[in-house]
Amino acid sequence: MFPPSDERAVWLRRSFDQHRGELHRHCYRLAGNVADADDLVQETFLRAWRSRDRFEGRASARTWLYRIATNIFLDSRKAASHRTVPSGDPLEWSTELGPYPDTLLADDPQTGLAARETVELALIAALRYLPPRQRAAFVLRDIHGWTPQEIATALGTAVPAANSLLQRARGTLRRHAPSDPSDWRRPRLTSEDEAILRRYADAKDPEAVRTLLAADVRITMPPDPPVVGIDAATEFLARPLDWRTFPSSANGRPALICYLRRLGSPLYEALVVDVLRIEDGKIVESNAFVGARHVMAFGMPARLEP
Repeated sequence: MFPPSDERAVWLRRSFDQHRGELHRHCYRLAGNVADADDLVQETFLRAWRSRDRFEGRASARTWLYRIATNIFLDSRKAASHRTVPSGDPLEWSTELGPYPDTLLADDPQTGLAARETVELALIAALRYLPPRQRAAFVLRDIHGWTPQEIATALGTAVPAANSLLQRARGTLRRHAPSDPSDWRRPRLTSEDEAILRRYADAKDPEAVRTLLAADVRITMPPDPPVVGIDAATEFLARPLDWRTFPSSANGRPALICYLRRLGSPLYEALVVDVLRIEDGKIVESNAFVGARHVMAFGMPARLEP
């Protein structure tokens, strides 16, 4: 039996705390960055709190919270739902995308191993091709395993319409997302990845940078065009700027948190998070996410003293 009204506040807080982490990752998949996911989770709790006395317990608390979060996301994107999606790789043009710090992923209480959540960067980027309702239908069905009826209820539509959203989403993602669902989960960081990241953080001169890069390396940094090829990338990365960097990891990949002290400034300012893709001991891609909000998602401050 569902708790009486005077116990619902305690019940809601307990339920929300239990599901907060996975709800945050659900919101990240929908929104594509941590700052927006934070806002969605906060609004989910507020909306759930206001409507707690109307919850009848027909669905689980988890399903109820997911439904609220999904609809808050859809409400926030109504104005954008009819915009044309640009062509090309979203990692090159989408300023919505951001990294997901591995420290936000829960550890398995039984094994102590980090959960291999579905936050692989290639999949998160591919979801940008989908209009919001298609994106929601796909995430709820193919990642969370909801039934078409549950999706239809969450989206306020009929089952055939929910199935149509899902079919169109799958058709689009077949062209853009990793084809094997096992590749949707974040990769595991290796000791070699960590060693290369440390060398990348310490590299100061062009030759030290160049030895780490693949010949066809690509650097993305929306909204600027990508930098492609080892010569252009070496010149770009080895510019003589006053950086302060901190190795980390995001989406299961090596990441470098970067602060820049501009000429005449007394402080280092949070600027960018570089998420690396390493293959065969070389950096083949660096996805640069520019903005203090991405740095602060790692629990880092907006500014540092020298």
